[in-house]
Amino acid sequence: MRLPRVYPILDTNLLSSRGCEPGVAATAWLDAGARILQLRNKGPWTRDTFEVAHRIAALCRDQDAVFVINDRADVAKLLAAGLHVGQDDLPPAAARQLLGDAPILGYSTHNAHQFAAAAAEPADYLALGPIFPTASKLNPDPVTGLDALQRCRALTARPLVAIGGITRETAPGVFAAGADSVAVIGDLLPEPCTRASLRRRMEEWQQLAQS
Repeated sequence: MRLPRVYPILDTNLLSSRGCEPGVAATAWLDAGARILQLRNKGPWTRDTFEVAHRIAALCRDQDAVFVINDRADVAKLLAAGLHVGQDDLPPAAARQLLGDAPILGYSTHNAHQFAAAAAEPADYLALGPIFPTASKLNPDPVTGLDALQRCRALTARPLVAIGGITRETAPGVFAAGADSVAVIGDLLPEPCTRASLRRRMEEWQQLAQS
């Protein structure tokens, strides 16, 4: 499979801190050409949260974009969405059994040992990070750096997604180190976060990814 070069993540906590609704960001990014979106909600999955996910899933279908749910296999199954799981979530093999023909299944790793072990898992893509220091997690894993990214690139033919503190300035080096796609969170959220500014920022990322 081929992943889009830019993999935007809608982090509900960060969006809330910027006063931006997930649906507004999703619409702006899709309008600017994003063809994959991941919704990451580390708080409780309330009815309102599910409704937000349901609306974004519909937006993605309308734009022929892949929608991915972070962590929650049950929500992904209900929405016929893709799923991204981490080291402490449902194992990819169990997630695959539950989801069947899910659009996509991704798996996070945080060092070369975990990445090598992930070769046995039925994931469509593997993620590695944090590549750089990140503020999107309260207790982030140790930084891997570009050297680890290069080493891991040689271990698999599957798509490799780099994540963690990646900005427009550092992205060229991440691509050069072997990433097929970069997952972006904070650098997609300008100040102030308006639909127009969010769209412009995604357009900048899309242009960068094509260069």
